[in-house]
Amino acid sequence: MRRRKQRSAPHSNHERWLVSYADFITLLFAFFVVMYSTSQVDQRKVGKLALAIQVAFQDLGVFPASTTQVPVDNHEPMPFNSVQAIENAQRRAALGRLVPASSGRPAGDEENGDLTGLRRELERTLAPQIARQEIALRTVPDGLVISLQELGFFDSGSANIKSSSQVAFGRMAALLAGRKYRIRIEGHTDNIPIHNSQFADNWALSTARSAEIVRLLIVKYDFDPARLSAAGYAEFHPIAANDSNAGRALNRRVDLVVLGVTGLPKIASPAARDAAPGKADPRIPLPPPVTP
Repeated sequence: MRRRKQRSAPHSNHERWLVSYADFITLLFAFFVVMYSTSQVDQRKVGKLALAIQVAFQDLGVFPASTTQVPVDNHEPMPFNSVQAIENAQRRAALGRLVPASSGRPAGDEENGDLTGLRRELERTLAPQIARQEIALRTVPDGLVISLQELGFFDSGSANIKSSSQVAFGRMAALLAGRKYRIRIEGHTDNIPIHNSQFADNWALSTARSAEIVRLLIVKYDFDPARLSAAGYAEFHPIAANDSNAGRALNRRVDLVVLGVTGLPKIASPAARDAAPGKADPRIPLPPPVTP
């Protein structure tokens, strides 16, 4: 009988840890290679990427259009994070947009008092009312005057706006709401005395009409109250002679004076506003002289 061979005990390998160690070293090496490669960003490629992002935002309307190129300084050390590099490039481009390219009309004209654009929009939007002589526009030294004639906006002896003129008034208010100009509302009447259950005289009627316009702009159209002021002048500041029906109709109005500056409102009477430049209004008292 053959004797069965005794199997020898399996040999234990004490070097298996080297496999895990080698895997760890490989992963660590790959990690540092990736870190090193991300720290060496190609400046030109980052500049092109930032410019492409800028152009995309301009196409979406997020940034205003600009011909400014993204400056890339080959001697400027790039930050470690490529996202931060893009943000820095966009920030430099934004600084370049602070000085816009030359155009036909300098930027900020309207904020500096040029109301030509606003008048053009009003003339286009309110063309039917202007044709019917319900609204009149004119430019004065203070700014732009929008005259709401009684014929189109008020019943005789009433301070409430007609329901038929609410649409036109809303269009005008929408154009004015987008600007930051201060608006002075002035009520005017003709020289025919009035006395009814609501108003004792023309002073009360003109003041009530201007106050009603202010109330509508604040309550219905969400105007900032600090932008508005109201005044009533009765029949004492006409724009036409009161010796005819046509002249009296022109004097029965409410003027919205859009001031040509965004600062503090000017306090001046319509007569002083329409006076020739350099000529003082004799009705406005001069301040007393300062004695040393």
